[in-house]
Amino acid sequence: MVRDMQRYLRPGLTSTPFCPGCGHGILMGLILRAIDQLELNMDEMLFVSGIGCAAWIPSPHFNADTLHILHGRAIPAATGAKMFNPQLRVVVVSGDGDLADIGGNHLIHAARRNMDLTVICASNMIYGMTGGQVSSTTSVGAFTHTTTQGNPYQPFDLCQIVIAAGATYVARYSVTQPFALMASIKKALQTHGFCFIEVLSPCPTQYGRHNQLDTPADMIKDLMDRCITRSKAKDLSPEELKGKIVTGEFASGAN
Repeated sequence: MVRDMQRYLRPGLTSTPFCPGCGHGILMGLILRAIDQLELNMDEMLFVSGIGCAAWIPSPHFNADTLHILHGRAIPAATGAKMFNPQLRVVVVSGDGDLADIGGNHLIHAARRNMDLTVICASNMIYGMTGGQVSSTTSVGAFTHTTTQGNPYQPFDLCQIVIAAGATYVARYSVTQPFALMASIKKALQTHGFCFIEVLSPCPTQYGRHNQLDTPADMIKDLMDRCITRSKAKDLSPEELKGKIVTGEFASGAN
């Protein structure tokens, strides 16, 4: 972290727990840069996370109030904090397994109530920390520790799920799209209502190892090849879109 950003990190930290090539460190930096550019007061913010690799992004790294809660329970804990103190800016940062699998019902009901929360889901399309199991965002055909012949099931489109439930702002970007992703985080932090950003983040240790993506560079290239913007996707046929991941804003509510 560059020197002028170190004030956002807790004193005494010398390293992060992320594996080499993990995208969560990129996401952590982009969240802090978004906060810095908006000149937000971290003393007026609460960061909530569940269990998993992505849950380590705010806790213990951010020099702010953080709540590291039970697996799948980040959103209800964040909801309680927001209801107790409506002036608090509450941000949830956790993974796809935590938010969409184990915490899936909490996710859709918070969107249905349009709770004033910013939820950032770091999706590596696998259970990264707990053994490499299949998750609800794992692509069809992808290999995991529990789908050794390839995942036979369609993954959730998390953005479409929370839109259908009633979310105000919804977007999806990859860590390979840093400027667009940071702009999306800034917009979500300034939008009232339930804001959800799915962030695609490479996991070389689990997803890459199981799917013949042997190096972090291979995983980054794979994401860059698969991600396609909404404007480009609209001109492609279903056959051309097969295997692609559409990125961009899907719902952009007013402040």
